[in-house]
Amino acid sequence: MSEKERNIERGLVSIVVPVYNAGAFISETIRHVQAQTYRKWELLLVDDCSADNSAELIREQIRKDGRIRLVTQKENGGAARARNRGLEGACGQYICFLDADDIWMPDKLEAELAYLNNIQQKEDARAGFVFTGYEFADETGAGLGKIVHVPARITYRQALKNTTIFTSTVLIDRLVIPDADIRMPCIASEDTATWWQILKRHGVGYGLDMNLVKYRRSANTLSSNKLTAIKRIWNLYRRQEGLSAAGSVYCMFFWAFRALFRRL
Repeated sequence: MSEKERNIERGLVSIVVPVYNAGAFISETIRHVQAQTYRKWELLLVDDCSADNSAELIREQIRKDGRIRLVTQKENGGAARARNRGLEGACGQYICFLDADDIWMPDKLEAELAYLNNIQQKEDARAGFVFTGYEFADETGAGLGKIVHVPARITYRQALKNTTIFTSTVLIDRLVIPDADIRMPCIASEDTATWWQILKRHGVGYGLDMNLVKYRRSANTLSSNKLTAIKRIWNLYRRQEGLSAAGSVYCMFFWAFRALFRRL
């Protein structure tokens, strides 16, 4: 047994939440984690130098639930650094990422773990990366009826053309996928770059096509600068993945089509 395996608690899910001025949502987010039907979890809330009452609200919850931990960053470093800090302190066999304003359905963890365990036992013992479908929601958390479906399997090459993997839906088995491959690069669209990194090194990700997460988006987010998103993905193709210009254009065509389709 490796040193890492000795330090990991089997069956424990470590949930990492980057927190930055999330006072309007964080108490609700914590309640949705506490409502999970799978009870063996720890919640690491990484405060990225919030200027609001986020840390105070988290401390109130810690006094009531010993599974919750507050991790404080010394300086604001963005979501990738906050998630990596949470990963460093995680004790669980499994890692989940949850954005501070997103919502999990009560059976999210239970359904995802059952799905992964079934794959590992019957199809692929080295499967370690799963994700689920999700639904767009408004600022209040009410679903908008637009559900994003996910494929049962996705490879690195397929993922380059289909960025359907959403951060708050992911669950990773750390006994299969090392922390070095889970750590996020400190670049724009760091989550997408991480999923590509995992798929490139570990082969296949498995999608559970169930709506288990609500992706809360404000009106400002929905009408955000699409040119910025295009530039981010283009830079991922060219700089992070080293694709040729022609290869980048080819992948971006499919990315744009699917991204537009998900929002219609």
